[in-house]
Amino acid sequence: MRLKIRLHAGVVGLWLIALLSACTAPTPQPTPSPSPTPFQPGPTLPTHPNVTATPAASPTPEVTATPPYPPEGYGPTNFPPNINPLTGLPASDPALLNRRPILIKVQNLPRSDRPQSGLSRADIVYELYTEYGSTRYAALFYGQDAERVMPIRSARYPDVNLIRMYKAVFVFGSAYEPVFRRLANSEFSERLILEGSDTCPALCRYDPNGRNYLAANTQALQALLSKRGIDNTRPNLDGMAFDLTPPTGGQPAERVFARFSGAIYNRWDYDPTTGRYQRFVDKENDIDQRNEVYEPLTDALTKQPITADNVVILLVRYEEVDPRPDVEVLDFKLMGIGPAYLARDGQIYKVNWQRLREEDVLTLVDDAGHPVPFKPGQTWFEVMGLSTRVQNDGNTWRFTFGRDW
Repeated sequence: MRLKIRLHAGVVGLWLIALLSACTAPTPQPTPSPSPTPFQPGPTLPTHPNVTATPAASPTPEVTATPPYPPEGYGPTNFPPNINPLTGLPASDPALLNRRPILIKVQNLPRSDRPQSGLSRADIVYELYTEYGSTRYAALFYGQDAERVMPIRSARYPDVNLIRMYKAVFVFGSAYEPVFRRLANSEFSERLILEGSDTCPALCRYDPNGRNYLAANTQALQALLSKRGIDNTRPNLDGMAFDLTPPTGGQPAERVFARFSGAIYNRWDYDPTTGRYQRFVDKENDIDQRNEVYEPLTDALTKQPITADNVVILLVRYEEVDPRPDVEVLDFKLMGIGPAYLARDGQIYKVNWQRLREEDVLTLVDDAGHPVPFKPGQTWFEVMGLSTRVQNDGNTWRFTFGRDW
């Protein structure tokens, strides 16, 4: 089979080694429990007497929109040339928008490799379930550059959804052979960037404390794309709507929990001073789901806490695509319409995610199909199973990943 991806001299050997040693997640097992249907509230939120709630750090206040912001907002179409259609904010340098977004796979386990570098500079971050209770991030860089994004790890089947919808360049470490075959035989194969003899300083090894991380520099990547003759034309990224004024009909959401397993569980705390949610992550395993221990997640690049203007819980149907009983290989199709929850401005809204065509950017709509506006700024998507359990107790919301396979 002829692969369309470009493999330059000296890269083949490195790629084969990377492919054969494609990363596998650690093996902490999630602890699923029976779940109601996605839109049905679960039982009363249980108390967790042993939860260690790390006091929220005081993040540096960030201005997420410079007044005057138009009262009608921006999007979902007809964005002015200087407005980033993925954040609804003016770009510090409008020239940055005259290119493709860059999608980079970033690892989440082992915890010893945290904090990750560069996540705070991404316009959008997706947290995707991978296997055996683990997750990875897919971070999308467009309106800002980051001089070091790491640790970069391997691709998974669901990444295809994101590459297509954002028309992105895809930077990854390696891939399970069937996954790589799908990527290499796709219409975007020329936009795949793997480590090679010609990739530094865009994609290099960084070795603090003997860890030998693979790291990307999104600004330096532009020269590599030009050198390889890769189409880096600004794509159509219409689809998201933005408004500083929150929608009506929300419910209080000062805390939003997103638990994927006994090893991966997150908490988002709303800070009314900054108008943003701050991210806290698992500090240790909590297999029985009664001893959550959190710590704030920071960015190793900026040394600042990770925050987001929007936290979106997407509910999708994960499917097992490998029949072997000793492996867990999953995929999902982020196409059509499905249930979602949007947390912004200390409120949460029951909405729908929508992507009707392969080339469409994912957006949020109400039951009548009207756009639901994001807050201008950064968005984190937690992609959870369709049978995820949803629990609400006052101003606290808890989403517990549901296994659909």
